[in-house]
Amino acid sequence: MRTYGFVLILGAILFSSFAFSQEREDRVAEKIAENPGKEFIVYKFDMKEQIAAPVLRNTQRAFEEADSLNADFILIHMNTYGGQVNIADSIRTRIMQSRIPVIVFIDNNAASAGALISIASDNIYMRPGANMGAATVVNQSGEVVPDKFQSYMRSTMRSTAEAKGRDPNIAEAMVDPSVVVEGVSEEGKVLTFTASEAEKWGFSEGMADNIDEVMENAGIENYTIIEQQHTGVDRMINFLINPVVSGILIMLILGGIYFELQTPGIGFPILASLAGAILYFAPLYLQGLADNWELILFVVGLALIAVEIFAIPGFGIAGILGILFMVSGLAFAMVGNQGPDFSMVPASEIGRAFFIVIIAFFLSVSSSIYIGAKLLLNRGRIGNTLALNTIQDTSAGYSSANVQMVSLIGKTGVASTMLRPSGKVEIDDDIFDATALTGFVDKGEQVKIVKHETSQIFVVKV
Repeated sequence: MRTYGFVLILGAILFSSFAFSQEREDRVAEKIAENPGKEFIVYKFDMKEQIAAPVLRNTQRAFEEADSLNADFILIHMNTYGGQVNIADSIRTRIMQSRIPVIVFIDNNAASAGALISIASDNIYMRPGANMGAATVVNQSGEVVPDKFQSYMRSTMRSTAEAKGRDPNIAEAMVDPSVVVEGVSEEGKVLTFTASEAEKWGFSEGMADNIDEVMENAGIENYTIIEQQHTGVDRMINFLINPVVSGILIMLILGGIYFELQTPGIGFPILASLAGAILYFAPLYLQGLADNWELILFVVGLALIAVEIFAIPGFGIAGILGILFMVSGLAFAMVGNQGPDFSMVPASEIGRAFFIVIIAFFLSVSSSIYIGAKLLLNRGRIGNTLALNTIQDTSAGYSSANVQMVSLIGKTGVASTMLRPSGKVEIDDDIFDATALTGFVDKGEQVKIVKHETSQIFVVKV
């Protein structure tokens, strides 16, 4: 009976694996079968960096260009250790909604977010020695995040695998070390497939050393590959929407505002801040991340801070609201929300955007105060070139006194108005502001100048 039961269990496992392989729709093979002898157009683009905003932009452009070229297949040449889960989820959705079959060639690594993107494709080919898996969600320090984030990733991996006819339990084991798949994964270890293991368990179509072998193994014999080309503008936008660069631009914006508030008039700091704001918002706006209301939120915040500083004494509600509006405008511009609707945006993405802005805010303020103190104390070569450091000592003969005022001391004149105690006096046919040291002086009375202070002369009756 035990032997019989074991056979039944083994048969169920084998049947389950067989069922997944049978349920799977091979859109690549169907396309080839429907167009015998056709020269297929294969649109190829690379995914060989951290999964972040620039990769999402490249992916969106790639699918748009493939559609416009009426491409038959899209080929992703992948080698990534992962990246942002929310970005990977957006790419996954774009792949699964594509009318064009998508093939992924894992050149070396498809870890974490890269594994999710790969599983969303129609066909996967791996170079011998390549790896796929280890999709546990971690923070910036590499530490495993709370289970609510893991739960979201587990569900996403399962649903993606189910949609593509792959075993959802195996996909979940790539995220959760507690998930055990008999013969595939062990308890307490996150699953990562080698190239041969992925092929064995139905997560890839086979192994290939290069693109030509991928095409051959997929059965695409007659084809033309069109590779994605990046213009200078594309490279610039991808550079500016990098989270590190965005943080630096935020520091430039806030630092410029701080220094401008320390000096009268419109000068270089506010121009630098304006340039930083343009470089920050423009690529995010073109990318579709920043909306008009987020720009308005930032400008309103800036206006409230200006009102607080120049019109209202002290620092109160207007200043606090201004800071909140500015920080919110900068943070929301990084998030892929639809207008004021954030229901489809993971909380982790919003938190990450605010984290970047707040850290950049404090770094900007602290560095601005430090640099300002440096300039004030005339330390360093930069400070010496931007601030005066020569002392005009009175012992060397320097004086701020007005020579004409000094020459008036001892002279006599006539009060041209009544001094109560201030008024005007006439001396040598010139009129001067004057103050009587004692009592009042009637108009027409003679006075004698006895001293001067701050461009004011002091007189007594003669």
